[in-house]
Amino acid sequence: MTLRDVKIGDTVKVVKLHGEGAVKRRIMDMGITKGVEIYIRKVAPLGDPVEVTVRGYELSIRKSDAEMVEVSA
Repeated sequence: MTLRDVKIGDTVKVVKLHGEGAVKRRIMDMGITKGVEIYIRKVAPLGDPVEVTVRGYELSIRKSDAEMVEVSA
């Protein structure tokens, strides 16, 4: 399951980051690393972007980036 598949109001834990190079680095720089918990706050009407709370701050992430974050419930 990826971050893109999670429903609004759920809290999930990051299992693995997919992707390579600059894209993976950018996701990690946003605070999304293995083991961190992410709360799904809301999703834009057309599904892009997704607003999440990670490490105590709010973050908007594109669907394409959310697909690279493997999570577990």
